[in-house]
Amino acid sequence: MSEYIVTSGRTLAGDAVDIEIRAGAIDRIVPAGDGNPEAFPAERRYDADGRLVTPPLIEPHVHLDATGTAGDPSWNDSGTLAEGIEVWAEYKTDITVDDIVERATKTVEWYASHGVTRIRTHADTTEPSLTTVEALVELKSRVSDLVDLQVVAFPQDGVLTDESHEDLLRDAVEMGVDLVGGIPHNEYTREDGVKSVEIACDLAERHDLPLDLHIDETDDPSSRFTEVLASEAIKRGIGDRVTASHTTATHSYNNAYADKLISMLAESGVSVVTNPPDNSVLQGAYDDYPRRRGHTRIDELREAGVTVGIGHDSVLDPWYHYGVADPLDAAFILAHYAHMAGRGDVEVLWEMLTDANAEIFGADEYGLSEGTEGSLVVYDSPDAFNALRRRAPRTLVLREGKPIAETEPSATTVHRSDEAVDVDYKR
Repeated sequence: MSEYIVTSGRTLAGDAVDIEIRAGAIDRIVPAGDGNPEAFPAERRYDADGRLVTPPLIEPHVHLDATGTAGDPSWNDSGTLAEGIEVWAEYKTDITVDDIVERATKTVEWYASHGVTRIRTHADTTEPSLTTVEALVELKSRVSDLVDLQVVAFPQDGVLTDESHEDLLRDAVEMGVDLVGGIPHNEYTREDGVKSVEIACDLAERHDLPLDLHIDETDDPSSRFTEVLASEAIKRGIGDRVTASHTTATHSYNNAYADKLISMLAESGVSVVTNPPDNSVLQGAYDDYPRRRGHTRIDELREAGVTVGIGHDSVLDPWYHYGVADPLDAAFILAHYAHMAGRGDVEVLWEMLTDANAEIFGADEYGLSEGTEGSLVVYDSPDAFNALRRRAPRTLVLREGKPIAETEPSATTVHRSDEAVDVDYKR
C-alpha cells in the first residue's frame, strides 16, 4: 500500500499541517487537525506531534565504491587528497564486485535511515577491470526499494595519465552509468586538463548524459578548469545538465578572477556541489599558518544565482575516516567552517540540502506540496534549527507513501546524588 497520513507535522516554514498521501503522491496538505486519519488504516497513521517534516534528503556526491575502507590497507596519515588516492590505488588492485556491493549496501542503508531517498555516487573508471562500475551499476537494482541511485563514470587517476584511461571511461559509459565525470586538475598538465574536460563533454553529448566533474579540488590558485567547463557548457548549451563538484580553488583565487568565474557559472547554468566533510580536512593540508579553509565561495555563488548543493563525499574511506552517511552532518560542518552559523543561515542550509540538491539530481515531482511524490522525513525536533543543531534522529522516513525507516528517539537518564534526572535533548 502506498498511502499514509502524517498528522501534526511542522514544515520548514513553521506551518502545522496534516499530510495525506494516496497512490504514492501527496494528495492533501491541510492545517493540523483538518486531516482525516480515520480514512487510513491504523498502521498507516503517524502522529508527528509537532515534529519537523521535510521532503526527503538527497545525497548529490558520494563514493560508494570506496565506502567502508578507511584504514585498509593503511590510514591517510597526511590527511591529503594525494595520499588518499594512493591508499585507494593499493586497495583496488584486487577489488571484487561482492566486496563493493556489501560495503556500499550498508552505507545506502545508513543513508536511508537518515531520510535520503536519492544518491549520486561516483565509480572509479581507472580500475582496469571496471569492477567498480560493474558493482555500482548492479547496486542500483539491489537498493531500488530504498533509493534512486545515479552512477557517475569517474576517472579517479585522470583521463590522459595513462593510455588506457580514455578507453576505460568510454567502456564505463557503455555499461549503464548515468553521468560522465572527470578530474582535470589531476592530469599532468594544464593542456591535458583542458582536453579531459572536452573529452568528457563530447562523451556526454554523444550518449545524451549529464556531467558531474570533480574540478579544481585543490588549494592551487593556478588551477582554473572550472572556467573551461563553464565555457564548454555555454558554447554547447548544456549548463543545466552539468555539475561542478568541489571547486575549492575558488577560495584561493583573487577576487577579480573569482568574480569573472562566478559570472560565467551563473551564465552557463552549471551547478556546484560543496562537500564539507572532505573539503574541511583535505584542503589546507599543505599550508603552514595561516591555514586556508579551502571551500568554494558559497555566498557569492548563491548571490549570483548559481545552484549550490551539499554533499557528504566520503563515508569511512581513505579521504574521510569518519561519517555515518547523514547529510545533516555535512551541513553542520559547513555551518562552522563556511561562517554560516548565523540564525538566518539555517534557512539557506536547508534549502541547499533539499531544493538545491533536488535540482542537481534532477529529481522530478520533489517537494512537500500537493501533487508531489509522497516522500517525506520526520525529525525528532520541533524546528529546522534544532534538527540541524542536534542532527536529530529521523523518526519516520516515507518513500512514495511507504515507510523505509523508523527510529525510536533515545532517552537518557543522568543520576545526580539520589535523584534520576531525564535529559531532554530536544531543548
